[in-house]
Order: sequence, then C-alpha cells, then structure tokens
Amino acid sequence: MAPSGSRSIKRSCQTVLYWIPVLFINLIVAWSYYAYVVQLCIVVYLLAYHVIFILFTWAYWQTIFTKPMNPLKEFHLSHSDKEMLEREDRGESQQEVLRRMAKDLPIYTRTMSGAIRFCDRCQLVKPDRCHHCSVCDKCILKMDHHCPWVNNCVGFSNYKFFMLFLAYSLLYCLFITATDLQYFIKFWTNGLPDTQAKFHIMFLFFAASMFSVSLASLFVYHCWLVFKNRSTLEAVRAPAFRHGADKNGFSLGLSKNFRQVFGDEMRYWLLPVFSSTRVLKTLQASTRRRVTWDNLRRLNTRGCSFQGKLQRFDGEPMFH
Repeated sequence: MAPSGSRSIKRSCQTVLYWIPVLFINLIVAWSYYAYVVQLCIVVYLLAYHVIFILFTWAYWQTIFTKPMNPLKEFHLSHSDKEMLEREDRGESQQEVLRRMAKDLPIYTRTMSGAIRFCDRCQLVKPDRCHHCSVCDKCILKMDHHCPWVNNCVGFSNYKFFMLFLAYSLLYCLFITATDLQYFIKFWTNGLPDTQAKFHIMFLFFAASMFSVSLASLFVYHCWLVFKNRSTLEAVRAPAFRHGADKNGFSLGLSKNFRQVFGDEMRYWLLPVFSSTRVLKTLQASTRRRVTWDNLRRLNTRGCSFQGKLQRFDGEPMFH
C-alpha cells in the first residue's frame, strides 16, 4: 500500500478516536435528560432545568464547533523568506534572518534562550501567546490547551465558550444533585415505589455529584487563570520576554483581564456568543502597521486590550 494511503487511513482512525470522548459526554447528557425529565419528572423544577440545560448544551457545542483562530498571513513566511532561511545552515544566522522578518511585527515574547519563536511545521513567526497544537497540527492564537472532551483546541476564539461550558455544566450538575437529593434519600430508606425510575434516580445523583466535584475544581482553576490573564501553558511555564521570564507579563489588572475574555458588553457575558469583536479588530489592524509606544497607549486608553499587544514594549511591563 502506498505511504500516502497508509497516512490517510491513520488520520481517519485518529479522527474517529478523537470524537469518542465527545460522544461519551453527549450520551451522558442525553441519559441525564431522560432520567430527570421522563423518569424523575419534578414538574416544579422543569422550567429552571431546561434553562440551565439549554445554556449548558449551547456553550458546549460552541466550544466544540468554534474553529480555533490561526495567525494572520503577516506572520507567515513568504516564498523568498523560506528560501533565505533554508540557505542559512547555522542557528545564529537563521535567527538573524528571523529577527529581520519579525522587526515590523508586534512580537515581544521569545524562547527561553531569547530566540525568535518560530514554527517549523507552519513556517511562521509565532505571535505572542501562540503555540503549535500537535493534535490539530496548527498554530493556535492564545492557546490554552487541547481538550479531548470537546475535540478542539481551547484558545482565543473559544475560551469564553469553554469558561461558560464549565460554569453551566457545574450549575447543571449542582441543580440535579440538589433537586434529586430528597429522592435519593428515599431510595435508601425504601420510600420509593419499586419501579425502574428508582435506579435512574440513584445513578443520576451519583453521576451529578461526582461530576460536580471535578467540574468545580476545574472551573475555579480557570477563573484564577482568567483573572491572572494566563493560559494553562503559561501557568506551567512563564512566558519569556527579551529581559527574561515573567509569569505576570500579560496581566492588565482584574477588570481588563476579565474583559479580554468576555468582552466589554455586559449583556453578552453570560451568553455563549463571541463578544470580543473590538479586541479582534484591534488584533487584526495592529499587525498591518508597526506598533509604537504611542499606538499601544492609545489602544489601551480605548480599552482595546488583546493577546499580547498591550503587555510589553521592549520587554518591560507596560500597563498594570
């Protein structure tokens, strides 16, 4: 069999395997809906239950199907740049070529050794907070992590959806646990009729309470990351700038850190819709011109903080 055919079969098998965790979660959610609405059927709670259920599933599907944002074309090497880079056989000579290419790009982070961050796979100069995902095989803007439960990279374009998914899934589990508790107690005291519903009640309580514990810890951790303006990757290894690593290098203060993820419009904060359009427009516009201290200060005054453009200038903290 041709090598290309083997690779194609391998990729197809990997694609199927990657969707198994998502299928598992959807089956659990579908069963919980059946167990609560059909078997338990507490009429007085059904309206609140469906509101939470809709927000939870909406946020979950948004996290799954929102395409991760990749670096703009300005960060990609042109054909002539690639040829120039390939001609250089020494690492220092290649870095000199990359420094010339990156001099007009708004890039302030470096590797731990102080070199320009470059992706061999994507052939681009990495923007600040951008990382290559080995699963997606792409560079992802403000990459947090690749989540197998959504089969997607969590990053700039869907981090808000991921946060709301954690929040509403936790609320969903807590709501089920609280409203199912009295029936769970009756199950153990033989206060329930001997029907199929009693087993759904027992397993529903166990599943919801166990998921609540894991979701609560994960949600609290990501709330901490949001208010510190860090990604999971940056929490593990502090980003490096021209003058060294700084774990708080991207922090703009609690309010701006929060708004960088959820946007300026308060009415959209609790809805799984993209609400950082002004942040995105600023990100796209700034890559098409050289960024200066005055430009950055004006952007910060207008509240257009994003990615890494307002964090540093020549390696020093800018706005805190």
